[in-house]
Amino acid sequence: MIGRLQGRLLARDEAVILVDVGGIAYEVEVSAPTLYQLPETGKEIVLHTHFIVREDAHLLFGFLELAERNLFRLLIKANGIGPKLALAILSGMDSARLVASIINGDVNALVKLPGVGRKTAERLVLELRERMQDWQLHYGGAVTAAQVKVAGAKAADSWQEAESALISLGYKPQEAARAVASAASQLDNDGKSIDTTTLIRLSLKNLGRAAQA
Repeated sequence: MIGRLQGRLLARDEAVILVDVGGIAYEVEVSAPTLYQLPETGKEIVLHTHFIVREDAHLLFGFLELAERNLFRLLIKANGIGPKLALAILSGMDSARLVASIINGDVNALVKLPGVGRKTAERLVLELRERMQDWQLHYGGAVTAAQVKVAGAKAADSWQEAESALISLGYKPQEAARAVASAASQLDNDGKSIDTTTLIRLSLKNLGRAAQA
């Protein structure tokens, strides 16, 4: 099992990066939050990874944050959720908001994620609700489900407004969702408020950085 990589970022694409570790280049699939937080190519990075071996492929998934890697591992434990879909889910919604949606059984929020229909959303809630509460306690502090629901409701309008603004500027819906999710994660990590204007500004900055890489 490859659980961690430390090396130099050689290249980056929409969802795949190349990391040089002692002369060996590893191809790593990453989520949008990780992609948008990566440094410039040539810089050293550390990734928490999950390695999957199949008959037809060896797949390596990488995350800058240990919490996101462990959330990924929880998602793939649900029936019908493979690693590709789990990565798409993490790219479509901020980790804290995703956990809150599952804890509170917010199926309407979950079905907006790429590749997630109503049955899949209901399965996520049914199978992962208790595990997500453990994740929340470990990585998000001892926050009750009610508190999480209130916080999520306050931020929901800002998320939607920011995504709509990016789409109106010509970005694809999924691209806008990933950018806003990453921006919200950055703001949350920095302890800053998640308002529409700040979300749009940071999302555009991240999108511009990704385009130049």
